[in-house]
Amino acid sequence: MKIFKSILFLTLVVSLAFTNAHKYYVSITKIEYVKEQQSVQIITRIFIDDFERLLKERFDDRIVLNTSTDEIQIDNYIKKYLLSRLKIDVNGEQSVIKFIGKEYDGDVVQCYMEIEKVENIKSFSVENNVLYDLFSDQKNIVRTHINGKDKSFILIPENDKGMLNF
Repeated sequence: MKIFKSILFLTLVVSLAFTNAHKYYVSITKIEYVKEQQSVQIITRIFIDDFERLLKERFDDRIVLNTSTDEIQIDNYIKKYLLSRLKIDVNGEQSVIKFIGKEYDGDVVQCYMEIEKVENIKSFSVENNVLYDLFSDQKNIVRTHINGKDKSFILIPENDKGMLNF
């Protein structure tokens, strides 16, 4: 009987380990101020399957990420979406974010953006609403390296903005 219970327990543990009973929705955005280049450089990492689902719902249900099909149009959709969901204020003024491009890294798409001509940063705020419109439990982690200081935020739909003063 003890062996039967052990086998049953082991079977249960293994079956739970390989199910998708709970999925986490998260993106990671790294923001770095490079004073010598007067540039705020931004890299946003989003799971391909989540981002593809969103882009299909918003723009075109034929979109498939991580292929070579119509990358120019996909880049346009990604640019349009990200620039509508990511807001950054530097020194109290809304910044113009430039979409540079993207690349695939395993099951993640890395999106590259930049804010140019930033001479100094005294205050910095970031609002990141990426994927909130699709996943109510989405979390957006923002890691910053500005003026030699590292700071991280976990943004959720109810608290989607982080602020730094220097």
